[in-house]
Amino acid sequence: MAEHNELGYWGEEMAARYLQKKGYVICQRDWRFGHTDIDIIAYDGEELVFVEVKTRRNNIFCNPEEAVGYYKIRNLVNAAENYVTINQIDCPTRFDIVTILGTNSSEFVVNHIKDAFLP
Repeated sequence: MAEHNELGYWGEEMAARYLQKKGYVICQRDWRFGHTDIDIIAYDGEELVFVEVKTRRNNIFCNPEEAVGYYKIRNLVNAAENYVTINQIDCPTRFDIVTILGTNSSEFVVNHIKDAFLP
C-alpha cells in the first residue's frame, strides 16, 4: 500500500475512534456509490451524519478541510442521497468533516467540524 494510502487509512481509523468516544454509532465505513466513497456514516443521536475525513502530515500547504471543495461536496451529497434512498432512511442528516493533522508516529490533532456544509 502506498504511504499516503496508509496515512489516510490510519486517519480514518483515528476519526472513527474519536467519533465513537463522542457517542456516535458508526454504521458504515468507506461506503461506495459509483466512484465516490463516504468515509464514515454514523448516528449522532437521531441524526444520520456523513463524515469526510481528511488526514495530513502537516498544514504547510493548506488546512486539511480546505481539500473538500465544490466537486467533492457535490459527489458526497449525491452518494449520501443514494445511501438514504437505498436504505429507506427517514431522519435528519448532516455533513461533518473530521481532520487529522499529524502521523501515527507523532502526536496528532483531531478537528471535528459539525455541519461543515449544506447539501
